[in-house]
Amino acid sequence: MKKVNKRLLPVILAAVLSASAVLAGCSKQEAADDVTIRVGSLKGPTSMGLVELMDRAEKGEAGAAYEFTMAVTADEINAAFLKGDLDIVLIPANVAGVLYNKTDGQAAVIDLNTLGVLYLLEAGETIRSAADLEGRTIYLPGKGTTPDYALQYILAQNGLTTEDVNLQYKSEAAEVISVLAEEPEALGLLPQPAVTTACMQNGNLRIALDLTEEWDKVSTDSSLVTGVTLVRREFLEQNEAAVQAFLSAHAESADFTNTSVEQAAEMAAALEIVPKASIAAQAIPYCNITCITGTDMQTALSGYLNVLAGQNPEAVGGALPADDFYYLPDPAEQ
Repeated sequence: MKKVNKRLLPVILAAVLSASAVLAGCSKQEAADDVTIRVGSLKGPTSMGLVELMDRAEKGEAGAAYEFTMAVTADEINAAFLKGDLDIVLIPANVAGVLYNKTDGQAAVIDLNTLGVLYLLEAGETIRSAADLEGRTIYLPGKGTTPDYALQYILAQNGLTTEDVNLQYKSEAAEVISVLAEEPEALGLLPQPAVTTACMQNGNLRIALDLTEEWDKVSTDSSLVTGVTLVRREFLEQNEAAVQAFLSAHAESADFTNTSVEQAAEMAAALEIVPKASIAAQAIPYCNITCITGTDMQTALSGYLNVLAGQNPEAVGGALPADDFYYLPDPAEQ
Protein backbone atom coordinates (compact mmCIF):
# COMPACT_ATOMS: atom_id res chain seq x y z
CA MET A 1 0.00 0.00 0.00
CA LYS A 2 1.39 3.38 -0.98
CA LYS A 3 1.86 6.01 1.72
CA VAL A 4 0.96 9.65 1.28
CA ASN A 5 4.16 11.64 1.79
CA LYS A 6 3.32 14.98 3.38
CA ARG A 7 6.10 16.55 1.31
CA LEU A 8 3.93 15.80 -1.74
CA LEU A 9 0.88 17.56 -0.32
CA PRO A 10 1.44 20.80 -2.30
CA VAL A 11 1.63 18.71 -5.49
CA ILE A 12 -1.50 16.75 -4.62
CA LEU A 13 -3.36 19.92 -3.70
CA ALA A 14 -2.27 21.60 -6.92
CA ALA A 15 -3.62 18.65 -8.86
CA VAL A 16 -6.94 18.98 -7.08
CA LEU A 17 -7.06 22.67 -7.88
CA SER A 18 -6.34 21.96 -11.54
CA ALA A 19 -9.15 19.45 -11.60
CA SER A 20 -11.50 22.10 -10.22
CA ALA A 21 -11.68 23.64 -13.68
CA VAL A 22 -13.44 20.51 -14.86
CA LEU A 23 -16.03 20.95 -12.11
CA ALA A 24 -16.93 24.42 -13.22
CA GLY A 25 -19.18 23.47 -16.11
CA CYS A 26 -22.37 25.49 -16.46
CA SER A 27 -24.79 22.61 -15.92
CA LYS A 28 -23.02 21.51 -12.75
CA GLN A 29 -22.90 25.04 -11.40
CA GLU A 30 -26.58 25.50 -12.05
CA ALA A 31 -27.30 22.24 -10.20
CA ALA A 32 -25.13 23.32 -7.27
CA ASP A 33 -26.95 26.65 -7.09
CA ASP A 34 -30.26 24.88 -6.53
CA VAL A 35 -29.35 23.47 -3.10
CA THR A 36 -28.07 24.81 0.21
CA ILE A 37 -25.10 22.78 1.47
CA ARG A 38 -25.15 22.45 5.25
CA VAL A 39 -21.57 21.97 6.51
CA GLY A 40 -20.47 21.11 10.04
CA SER A 41 -16.89 21.30 11.33
CA LEU A 42 -14.86 21.36 14.53
CA LYS A 43 -13.11 24.44 15.83
CA GLY A 44 -9.49 23.76 14.96
CA PRO A 45 -7.52 22.79 11.84
CA THR A 46 -10.55 21.45 9.92
CA SER A 47 -12.37 24.76 10.22
CA MET A 48 -9.17 26.73 9.53
CA GLY A 49 -9.06 25.04 6.15
CA LEU A 50 -12.54 26.39 5.41
CA VAL A 51 -12.08 30.07 6.27
CA GLU A 52 -11.72 31.31 2.70
CA LEU A 53 -14.82 29.37 1.63
CA MET A 54 -16.75 30.68 4.64
CA ASP A 55 -15.74 34.21 3.73
CA ARG A 56 -16.82 33.83 0.09
CA ALA A 57 -20.09 32.21 1.14
CA GLU A 58 -20.83 35.12 3.48
CA LYS A 59 -20.29 37.52 0.57
CA GLY A 60 -22.42 35.42 -1.79
CA GLU A 61 -19.38 34.64 -3.93
CA ALA A 62 -18.99 30.90 -3.28
CA GLY A 63 -20.91 29.74 -6.34
CA ALA A 64 -23.31 27.79 -4.12
CA ALA A 65 -25.35 28.44 -0.98
CA TYR A 66 -23.80 27.28 2.28
CA GLU A 67 -24.78 27.10 5.93
CA PHE A 68 -21.85 26.53 8.29
CA THR A 69 -22.03 25.10 11.80
CA MET A 70 -18.97 24.89 14.05
CA ALA A 71 -18.72 22.96 17.31
CA VAL A 72 -16.12 22.27 19.98
CA THR A 73 -16.75 18.51 20.19
CA ALA A 74 -17.33 15.87 17.56
CA ASP A 75 -20.36 14.59 19.48
CA GLU A 76 -22.32 17.74 18.59
CA ILE A 77 -21.50 17.43 14.89
CA ASN A 78 -22.14 13.67 14.86
CA ALA A 79 -25.60 14.05 16.41
CA ALA A 80 -26.64 16.67 13.86
CA PHE A 81 -25.33 14.51 11.01
CA LEU A 82 -27.23 11.45 12.22
CA LYS A 83 -30.43 13.50 12.52
CA GLY A 84 -30.01 14.72 8.94
CA ASP A 85 -29.46 18.33 10.01
CA LEU A 86 -26.03 18.49 8.32
CA ASP A 87 -25.11 17.28 4.83
CA ILE A 88 -21.31 17.42 4.99
CA VAL A 89 -19.17 17.17 8.13
CA LEU A 90 -15.45 17.50 8.80
CA ILE A 91 -14.68 15.08 11.63
CA PRO A 92 -11.96 12.80 13.07
CA ALA A 93 -11.02 10.02 10.66
CA ASN A 94 -12.03 7.14 12.91
CA VAL A 95 -15.38 8.79 13.70
CA ALA A 96 -16.20 8.70 9.99
CA GLY A 97 -15.92 4.91 10.17
CA VAL A 98 -18.16 4.87 13.23
CA LEU A 99 -20.83 6.96 11.47
CA TYR A 100 -20.62 4.76 8.37
CA ASN A 101 -21.42 1.74 10.52
CA LYS A 102 -24.08 3.51 12.58
CA THR A 103 -25.93 4.54 9.42
CA ASP A 104 -25.57 1.11 7.77
CA GLY A 105 -23.37 2.57 5.07
CA GLN A 106 -25.42 5.71 4.44
CA ALA A 107 -22.34 7.94 4.57
CA ALA A 108 -19.35 8.38 2.28
CA VAL A 109 -15.97 10.02 2.77
CA ILE A 110 -15.13 12.59 0.09
CA ASP A 111 -11.75 13.97 1.15
CA LEU A 112 -9.01 14.06 3.77
CA ASN A 113 -8.84 17.53 5.30
CA THR A 114 -5.99 17.19 7.81
CA LEU A 115 -3.15 14.74 8.23
CA GLY A 116 -1.02 14.65 11.38
CA VAL A 117 -1.60 17.42 13.94
CA LEU A 118 -0.30 15.63 17.07
CA TYR A 119 2.85 16.60 18.94
CA LEU A 120 4.50 15.56 22.21
CA LEU A 121 5.60 18.47 24.40
CA GLU A 122 8.09 18.65 27.23
CA ALA A 123 9.90 21.31 29.23
CA GLY A 124 13.36 19.86 28.81
CA GLU A 125 15.59 17.83 26.52
CA THR A 126 14.95 14.27 27.72
CA ILE A 127 12.84 12.97 24.81
CA ARG A 128 14.54 12.51 21.46
CA SER A 129 12.84 9.33 20.25
CA ALA A 130 9.88 7.12 21.08
CA ALA A 131 12.22 4.80 22.99
CA ASP A 132 12.85 7.60 25.49
CA LEU A 133 9.21 7.43 26.59
CA GLU A 134 9.77 4.25 28.60
CA GLY A 135 9.09 4.86 32.27
CA ARG A 136 7.52 8.26 31.68
CA THR A 137 4.00 9.63 32.23
CA ILE A 138 2.18 11.23 29.31
CA TYR A 139 -0.92 13.39 29.72
CA LEU A 140 -3.31 13.45 26.79
CA PRO A 141 -6.92 14.43 26.05
CA GLY A 142 -9.54 11.70 25.77
CA LYS A 143 -9.28 7.95 26.14
CA GLY A 144 -10.27 6.19 22.93
CA THR A 145 -9.67 9.23 20.73
CA THR A 146 -7.28 9.88 17.85
CA PRO A 147 -4.38 10.99 20.11
CA ASP A 148 -4.80 7.85 22.22
CA TYR A 149 -4.92 5.43 19.27
CA ALA A 150 -2.04 7.10 17.45
CA LEU A 151 0.19 7.15 20.52
CA GLN A 152 -0.53 3.54 21.47
CA TYR A 153 0.22 2.38 17.93
CA ILE A 154 3.57 4.17 17.94
CA LEU A 155 4.41 2.80 21.38
CA ALA A 156 3.56 -0.75 20.31
CA GLN A 157 5.65 -0.46 17.15
CA ASN A 158 8.57 0.59 19.37
CA GLY A 159 8.13 -2.39 21.69
CA LEU A 160 6.39 -0.46 24.46
CA THR A 161 3.05 -0.98 26.18
CA THR A 162 0.92 0.97 28.65
CA GLU A 163 2.79 -0.93 31.34
CA ASP A 164 6.00 0.73 30.17
CA VAL A 165 4.47 4.19 29.65
CA ASN A 166 1.87 5.65 32.03
CA LEU A 167 -0.95 7.31 30.09
CA GLN A 168 -3.01 9.81 32.05
CA TYR A 169 -6.20 10.96 30.31
CA LYS A 170 -7.75 14.39 30.68
CA SER A 171 -11.15 15.47 29.43
CA GLU A 172 -9.82 18.27 27.21
CA ALA A 173 -6.63 19.84 25.90
CA ALA A 174 -6.84 22.77 28.34
CA GLU A 175 -6.39 20.38 31.25
CA VAL A 176 -3.26 18.92 29.68
CA ILE A 177 -1.89 22.44 29.19
CA SER A 178 -2.52 23.17 32.89
CA VAL A 179 -0.62 20.04 33.95
CA LEU A 180 2.33 21.03 31.76
CA ALA A 181 2.39 24.43 33.46
CA GLU A 182 2.25 22.95 36.96
CA GLU A 183 4.56 19.94 36.56
CA PRO A 184 7.92 20.63 34.87
CA GLU A 185 8.64 16.92 34.42
CA ALA A 186 5.30 16.19 32.71
CA LEU A 187 4.96 15.15 29.08
CA GLY A 188 1.87 16.19 27.12
CA LEU A 189 0.41 14.96 23.86
CA LEU A 190 -1.68 17.63 22.15
CA PRO A 191 -3.10 18.51 18.74
CA GLN A 192 -2.65 21.84 17.00
CA PRO A 193 -3.58 24.59 17.72
CA ALA A 194 -3.47 23.55 21.42
CA VAL A 195 0.26 22.89 20.95
CA THR A 196 0.83 26.50 19.95
CA THR A 197 -1.35 27.77 22.80
CA ALA A 198 0.65 25.73 25.32
CA CYS A 199 4.01 26.92 23.97
CA MET A 200 2.90 30.56 23.95
CA GLN A 201 1.80 30.25 27.59
CA ASN A 202 4.89 28.38 28.70
CA GLY A 203 8.16 29.37 27.05
CA ASN A 204 9.95 26.34 28.51
CA LEU A 205 7.96 23.90 26.40
CA ARG A 206 9.26 22.46 23.16
CA ILE A 207 8.01 19.97 20.60
CA ALA A 208 9.86 16.79 21.50
CA LEU A 209 8.19 14.44 19.01
CA ASP A 210 6.11 14.93 15.88
CA LEU A 211 3.77 11.93 15.86
CA THR A 212 3.42 12.08 12.08
CA GLU A 213 7.17 11.54 11.76
CA GLU A 214 7.15 8.82 14.42
CA TRP A 215 4.29 7.05 12.61
CA ASP A 216 6.16 7.21 9.31
CA LYS A 217 9.22 5.60 10.93
CA VAL A 218 7.30 2.47 11.93
CA SER A 219 4.69 2.07 9.17
CA THR A 220 5.25 1.33 5.51
CA ASP A 221 1.61 0.88 4.52
CA SER A 222 -0.34 3.58 6.35
CA SER A 223 -0.28 7.29 7.14
CA LEU A 224 -1.48 9.23 10.16
CA VAL A 225 -4.79 10.82 9.19
CA THR A 226 -6.53 13.22 11.55
CA GLY A 227 -9.58 14.67 9.81
CA VAL A 228 -11.82 13.64 6.93
CA THR A 229 -14.91 15.03 5.22
CA LEU A 230 -18.05 12.92 5.24
CA VAL A 231 -21.30 13.33 3.28
CA ARG A 232 -24.76 11.80 3.78
CA ARG A 233 -25.18 9.28 0.98
CA GLU A 234 -28.73 10.47 0.24
CA PHE A 235 -27.45 14.03 -0.21
CA LEU A 236 -24.60 12.79 -2.41
CA GLU A 237 -26.91 10.78 -4.64
CA GLN A 238 -29.42 13.62 -5.01
CA ASN A 239 -26.90 16.49 -5.25
CA GLU A 240 -23.64 15.11 -6.64
CA ALA A 241 -22.93 18.33 -8.53
CA ALA A 242 -23.19 20.28 -5.26
CA VAL A 243 -20.80 17.85 -3.57
CA GLN A 244 -18.29 18.24 -6.39
CA ALA A 245 -18.66 22.01 -6.18
CA PHE A 246 -17.89 21.79 -2.46
CA LEU A 247 -14.79 19.67 -3.13
CA SER A 248 -13.50 22.24 -5.60
CA ALA A 249 -14.18 25.08 -3.17
CA HIS A 250 -12.67 23.16 -0.26
CA ALA A 251 -9.45 22.54 -2.19
CA GLU A 252 -9.16 26.25 -3.01
CA SER A 253 -9.88 27.22 0.60
CA ALA A 254 -7.31 24.79 2.02
CA ASP A 255 -4.71 26.10 -0.42
CA PHE A 256 -5.51 29.67 0.67
CA THR A 257 -5.00 28.77 4.34
CA ASN A 258 -1.62 27.19 3.61
CA THR A 259 -0.33 29.96 1.32
CA SER A 260 -1.88 33.07 2.91
CA VAL A 261 -1.19 32.18 6.53
CA GLU A 262 -1.45 35.61 8.11
CA GLN A 263 -4.69 36.47 6.32
CA ALA A 264 -6.18 33.04 7.08
CA ALA A 265 -5.18 33.45 10.73
CA GLU A 266 -7.01 36.77 10.98
CA MET A 267 -10.09 35.19 9.44
CA ALA A 268 -9.90 32.22 11.82
CA ALA A 269 -9.81 34.56 14.81
CA ALA A 270 -12.69 36.65 13.46
CA LEU A 271 -14.75 33.47 13.09
CA GLU A 272 -13.79 32.47 16.68
CA ILE A 273 -12.14 29.26 15.50
CA VAL A 274 -9.17 30.23 17.65
CA PRO A 275 -8.95 32.88 20.40
CA LYS A 276 -6.21 34.91 18.70
CA ALA A 277 -4.86 35.34 15.19
CA SER A 278 -1.32 34.94 16.53
CA ILE A 279 -2.14 31.41 17.67
CA ALA A 280 -3.53 30.45 14.28
CA ALA A 281 -0.59 32.02 12.42
CA GLN A 282 1.91 29.93 14.38
CA ALA A 283 -0.21 26.76 14.29
CA ILE A 284 -1.20 26.60 10.60
CA PRO A 285 2.23 25.48 9.29
CA TYR A 286 2.04 22.51 11.68
CA CYS A 287 -1.58 21.53 10.95
CA ASN A 288 -1.08 19.63 7.68
CA ILE A 289 -4.29 21.10 6.28
CA THR A 290 -5.07 19.57 2.91
CA CYS A 291 -7.80 18.33 0.56
CA ILE A 292 -6.92 14.87 -0.73
CA THR A 293 -9.52 13.04 -2.80
CA GLY A 294 -9.93 9.93 -4.94
CA THR A 295 -7.60 6.95 -4.75
CA ASP A 296 -4.96 8.87 -2.77
CA MET A 297 -7.64 9.50 -0.14
CA GLN A 298 -8.67 5.84 -0.14
CA THR A 299 -5.09 4.59 0.15
CA ALA A 300 -4.19 6.80 3.08
CA LEU A 301 -7.45 6.43 4.99
CA SER A 302 -7.92 2.69 4.52
CA GLY A 303 -4.40 2.06 5.79
CA TYR A 304 -5.00 4.23 8.84
CA LEU A 305 -8.35 2.63 9.65
CA ASN A 306 -6.78 -0.82 9.31
CA VAL A 307 -4.28 0.12 12.00
CA LEU A 308 -7.01 1.37 14.32
CA ALA A 309 -9.19 -1.69 13.76
CA GLY A 310 -6.21 -3.86 14.61
CA GLN A 311 -5.97 -2.09 17.97
CA ASN A 312 -9.69 -2.02 18.70
CA PRO A 313 -12.45 -2.67 16.14
CA GLU A 314 -14.77 -0.36 18.06
CA ALA A 315 -12.45 2.53 17.14
CA VAL A 316 -13.93 2.39 13.64
CA GLY A 317 -17.44 1.36 14.62
CA GLY A 318 -16.95 -2.38 15.00
CA ALA A 319 -15.92 -3.21 11.43
CA LEU A 320 -13.91 -1.67 8.64
CA PRO A 321 -16.03 0.26 6.13
CA ALA A 322 -16.73 -1.38 2.78
CA ASP A 323 -15.39 0.00 -0.49
CA ASP A 324 -18.49 2.15 -1.02
CA PHE A 325 -17.32 4.23 1.95
CA TYR A 326 -14.87 5.97 -0.40
CA TYR A 327 -16.29 8.43 -2.92
CA LEU A 328 -14.44 7.72 -6.16
CA PRO A 329 -16.33 9.46 -8.96
CA ASP A 330 -15.81 8.42 -12.54
CA PRO A 331 -13.48 11.08 -14.02
CA ALA A 332 -15.49 10.99 -17.23
CA GLU A 333 -18.58 12.13 -15.34
CA GLN A 334 -16.91 15.06 -13.57
